[in-house]
Formats: sequence, structure tokens, C-alpha cells
Amino acid sequence: MTDTLVIAIFGPTGSGKSDVAESIAERVPARLISADAMQAYRGLPILTNQSSSPTELVGMWELDRESSVAEYAELAHAAVDSALLEGLQPVVVGGTGLYLRAALVNLDLPPAPSPGVRERWEGEYERLGADGAHEVLADRDPAAAAQVHPNDRRRVVRALELTDAGKSLARMDDRLWSGTTRHPTLIVGLDLPKAVLEGRIDRRIREMFERGVENEVRAALLRPMSPTASMIFGLREIAELPTAGAHESLARRTKRYASYQRKWMRRIPGLVTVPADRPAGEVADEILEMARSRERLPAGPAG
Repeated sequence: MTDTLVIAIFGPTGSGKSDVAESIAERVPARLISADAMQAYRGLPILTNQSSSPTELVGMWELDRESSVAEYAELAHAAVDSALLEGLQPVVVGGTGLYLRAALVNLDLPPAPSPGVRERWEGEYERLGADGAHEVLADRDPAAAAQVHPNDRRRVVRALELTDAGKSLARMDDRLWSGTTRHPTLIVGLDLPKAVLEGRIDRRIREMFERGVENEVRAALLRPMSPTASMIFGLREIAELPTAGAHESLARRTKRYASYQRKWMRRIPGLVTVPADRPAGEVADEILEMARSRERLPAGPAG
């Protein structure tokens, strides 16, 4: 394909991103590229909802690997560029806003924390609790604290790490949602009514337990695990609670996270919302038609 747009698909958990991406790949020669922070780890394919279709940057790191957005961005840029050179349609798909943007834009990312820094702040979060750690952040970086909920452990710890380096999560977030893409890109957001989305989430979690996610988590916890991998969504609930409690807690957290993702979706510059309460093939056809016509492409693609 010549003069090919990059297609990026974002949406909340349960919106059908993977199904739509796979449907696109059934229609045109494509390369699917994951923009999901937790799917980058191997060993938890059920918990992280990894696609059975070939997808770049899925299951590439062991659980003991401490990952970084900068490292992911380099790999994602290479995957997109090689797809374009080979005449394939790059389809970047995921629900992690930072990783999606990192795959599409040259971000000015801060360096990874020095050895031991993340572990120290993880320990402080455990010792002080969510509210106590958030108070420390408010003292060190009020702007970042205003943007992060105390219970969002990962981002509180990350914000505290950045204060050690003289950086601010608030300024990093501002850069995240600005700047032009590396290639002309159609960014699509999948949207569903809340009731439909929550019904899909309930169904997905029920299927996860039926497929054996508890055994998968037990096996994973027998191996060394990095601080980042230990934050994989749902890991703690399944490890620490009985089946019924884990199921209920995970469903509640996932719905809350999906609500956050819907808010993030509205912040992505140039995003085109597409109704996703219909067969994935219909959604894929609409996205491909927009990509061919370029009529919804934001002005000013990056050079």
C-alpha cells in the first residue's frame, strides 16, 4: 500500500478493540501492534486478554523485567516503520493512553528511574498508605497530585519517582496529549453505551475465570516479578481473594477503569469516535473507509 495512514484504535476495556483490529487484518494486509502496557508481559495471557492473532509487542518481556515507556516507544516506532516499508497497514491498538501516544508520537520522555528508586517509593506507598503517599506527593509536586487519585498506586509512585529527578508528571501529561504524530494517522475511539460496555466487561471476566485465570496467576506468582509487572490489573485480587470475591472486585475495578479510559479518550487530539455497539466487521469497514478517503484525518500530520 502506498501513502498508507497509520490506524490507531483506542477504547475502554471491553469495547472490542482487538476484534476490530483483527477484522481490519482480515480485509487488508496489516500488521497489528499492541499499545497495552500489561500485554507486553508474557505468562498472563488470560488475565491481560492477549489476542490469539499475531500482534507485535505482545508477550515480549518476562515478568521479572522492569519495563519503560521509552523502551516500548522505540520498539513500537520500529514496528510501525517496518510495516509501512513492507506495504502493510499498521494498526496500533490498545487501551493504555500513554503507550498509544508513545507509539504514534516522538515524546520527550524522562529517563527511567535510578536503581532502587521505584522500589523505595513502592515501599513508602505501602508504609504510608494511599492517602499518606498522596500527601507526600502534594508536598513535593502539587500540580501532579491534583491530577492523580490517591488510589492510583502506579501513577502516584511514578509521580514521586519523577520528583526525585526534578521532573513533574503533570508536565509529562501535558506533553503526552500535544504534538503531531510521526506519520499521518487516523486515531479512532470506540464508543459504546455504558450499560452495553459493562455487560461486555461482566461477560469477559466470567470467561476469564472459566478459562482458568486463577491457575494462570498462581503459576505466574511462583516466578520472580518486577514492580511494574506486579501491578498488572487484577493480579492482587485473584491472588488474595476467594473466587467469588475476586470476581466481584475485578468486575468493579474494571468498570471503574473503563470509565477513566472513556475520559482519556476525549483528551486525545484528533480522535474520531466510532460507534462500536455492532459487529466488529462493520466497525472495521467504517474505519477502513475513513482511512481510504482521509476525510476525517486531522490537519497537520507530522513530517
